[in-house]
Amino acid sequence: MVRCTVLDPWLDPRGGQVERVRVDNGTLAIEVLSLGAIIRCLWVPDRNGDRANVVLGCDSVADYLTQQAWIGSVAGRYANRIKNGQIHYDGQTYQLDTNLDGHCLHGGSEGFHRRHWDIGILPDGVRLSLVSADGDMGFPGNCVVQLDYRLVGHNLFVEFTASSDKACPISLTQHSYFNLDKSDTINQHWLQVSAPNLLKPDADKLPLELISLTDSPFDLRGPKKIEPLLQQHPDGIDHCYVLDCAANGLQKAAQLMAPKSGRRLTLHTNQPGLQVYTGNYIEGIIGRKQQPLRAHQALCLEPQMLPDAPNQPQLGDPWITPGKLYHHISRYEFDTIN
Repeated sequence: MVRCTVLDPWLDPRGGQVERVRVDNGTLAIEVLSLGAIIRCLWVPDRNGDRANVVLGCDSVADYLTQQAWIGSVAGRYANRIKNGQIHYDGQTYQLDTNLDGHCLHGGSEGFHRRHWDIGILPDGVRLSLVSADGDMGFPGNCVVQLDYRLVGHNLFVEFTASSDKACPISLTQHSYFNLDKSDTINQHWLQVSAPNLLKPDADKLPLELISLTDSPFDLRGPKKIEPLLQQHPDGIDHCYVLDCAANGLQKAAQLMAPKSGRRLTLHTNQPGLQVYTGNYIEGIIGRKQQPLRAHQALCLEPQMLPDAPNQPQLGDPWITPGKLYHHISRYEFDTIN
């Protein structure tokens, strides 16, 4: 049985209220905010059956609004980076909001992560919806988005659909930061990514070319402990892995394991890319109980279309034209290891 509980709302300093809903199926539980479609908490059992929250979060709307780390929120209209904040279609150029080093990141400074979503209750979760007007952060077209968070057994399903009345690139992702053992770092976690290729980034983390991971230090097809990975890459990992699953439906993309707690997360998705981000730039952000976060305290696994694909057609076609439906589904499966 799935129980949905409406919690006391939070005041938004910009005006209005932020709704909060807790969903609990007896195995997993989540708390969802109408602000940014944020997953504030995700409770998962360890090897002893004891549940604990495994994602980063904040304790007020103000704290969420003062950080630009997209903690627990939805990134959109276009996840990741678009070069110079410009897109071109049918002879027309659109200038987007440039919120990081002259580029557009995760839809801009006032993207979907800072918007109020309508929220309703499903039999096994919640449904959130958002209308983004033509010209929002520079993107063309009136964009209608629907997002379902559903709990089924040991699985959290995240499913997006979106449409636009003008041609527009759309790429949405859930931007939760995972730490599966409640420690101060993810150093003792193990990570595996089912990707044969990687987008080699330039200095601004925009894709230069597709490269094979064979004999690469970024090859994660076999599980690797994160601590030596971070020692090898002192700036951390913030790379887009290219998956083979886009044309083949929902397939395994990654696995994150915490031997200390025994928790294991296996991510399945229908998206072509997975941004792996080891929380390199979250140092000092205020989290729960007013405690500052630490770099590498948690890790993001962000299924998405490929970065800057609107400007690099060899990376796929992210454009949604009128009458076409964007569809992203990911399944976060939780179990335990000995």
